[in-house]
Amino acid sequence: MSRIGNRELVIPSGVTVTVEKNTVTVKGPKGELSIEKPSVITVEEVEGKILTKRPNDVKTNKQLHGTTNALIKNMIVGVTDGYQKSLEAVGVGYRFQVQGNKLNINAGYSHPVVMEVPAGLKAEQISNTEITISGIDKQQVTEFAANIRAVRQPEPYKGKGIRYKGEYVRRKEGKKAAK
Repeated sequence: MSRIGNRELVIPSGVTVTVEKNTVTVKGPKGELSIEKPSVITVEEVEGKILTKRPNDVKTNKQLHGTTNALIKNMIVGVTDGYQKSLEAVGVGYRFQVQGNKLNINAGYSHPVVMEVPAGLKAEQISNTEITISGIDKQQVTEFAANIRAVRQPEPYKGKGIRYKGEYVRRKEGKKAAK
C-alpha cells in the first residue's frame, strides 16, 4: 500500500490545477509549473483535492503512484511558497559574488569559477560567504545548489569548502591520531 500515493493533496486558495491527457499543470501566485504524468496513473480533482490512483499493484505502478503524487505536491508548494536553499563558503578567501545572472565563486582555485544562474531561479547574496538560491521548481533549485556545492565540497580535516547552511561536516583528526 502506497501511503504517499494515496494521500489527498489539498489545493490552497489562489491555486488552480488542470489535468489534460498526460499533463498536469499547476498555476499559482508565484508562477506556473507542469509535468508529464505516467499514462497508467490517473489524476483527478475532487472537491478541492487532488487524488492519484493506479490501476493495479504492479511494482512499477506503485512506484509511479507515489512519485507522481509527490511531484504534484512539490508543484503546489512551489507556486504558493517557493523553495530556497542557502549555501555558505568556509575557508580563507572563499567567497561568492552575484553579478546579474552570473555567480562568481572563489573557492581556493587559481581562477574564479563563473556559473550562470538558470532561468527561473534567483541567486541572492546575503554576505560574501553566504548565498541563497530561490525559485518555484524544487528540482531546479536543489540541482543548482548541488552544482554550486560540487565546486568545492567540504573536506573532513579543516572543514573548508562550500556547504549547505546548517550542514554538519564530520571532522577527522589527521596524522596525529595514528600515534
